[in-house]
Amino acid sequence: MNDAALPPMLERPLRDLDAWTAWLRAAPIPVLAYTAASVDELVDHEDAVDARLLAETIGDDPLATLRLLVHVAALRGGRDTGQAETVTAALVLLGVTPFFRAFTGLPTVEARLADHPEALAGFQRVLRRSQRAATFALGFAVHRADPDAPVIHEAAQLHDFAEMLLWCHAPALMLEIARRQAAEPTLRSAVAQRDVLGVELADLQHALMVAWRLPPLLVKLDDDRHADTPPVRCVLLAQRLARHTARGWDDPALPDDVSDIARLLQLGPEPTRRLLLSLDAS
Repeated sequence: MNDAALPPMLERPLRDLDAWTAWLRAAPIPVLAYTAASVDELVDHEDAVDARLLAETIGDDPLATLRLLVHVAALRGGRDTGQAETVTAALVLLGVTPFFRAFTGLPTVEARLADHPEALAGFQRVLRRSQRAATFALGFAVHRADPDAPVIHEAAQLHDFAEMLLWCHAPALMLEIARRQAAEPTLRSAVAQRDVLGVELADLQHALMVAWRLPPLLVKLDDDRHADTPPVRCVLLAQRLARHTARGWDDPALPDDVSDIARLLQLGPEPTRRLLLSLDAS
């Protein structure tokens, strides 16, 4: 799975959802430079490496996580039984030596966007939001004693992977979306995406997850149509909170967030707020 040169960046929208899905399925998934360097360093110490150490190395990188899950799903050929739903499970299934064969010398986000600093900044905003959302979602799931807490954590971290991929592969289009929303703050993200890309990122992400045959639980946790279930609400509310607190804890939407999270966790508003602040500080 080591890649040849990355394809040219997309300057114009593709024809439709199917075209976007096919293009992104064929494009290599870059990872964070820190992740790539850390994996490359571990190659020389392979005998001392296990799945736990590798999971710690790549587990905070949403695109490395995605790349691993896609790789393992492809090796399994779409078989539904015994699917790896977490990074650790995928690494145990794959094995250390095969992992190193497939995950050294990877393309990186930073190299891809070296000449596009505004796009790199846009990518990094989404990355930070996803990492914070994963922390919140895990805290919610642990509070609820949900047995799928690790998968909920991972789903929250992966919730915006399509946006990350487009920052890497179509930076001009993503910057146009950002420009339109900055000029018109009330413009909904989905509307701006349809206008510029011809598709909504949520639909593109779902199509990619299905095409890559990712584990059904991960696909369900990413699907807003299941928002009435507590695990999916953990993910959605964590993402919402991360978005609204990206610049601090004084966003006018926060009282509604706290109220909805309090209902999910069956806590009062003030204990909920204290919990959220403690999660954000962890």
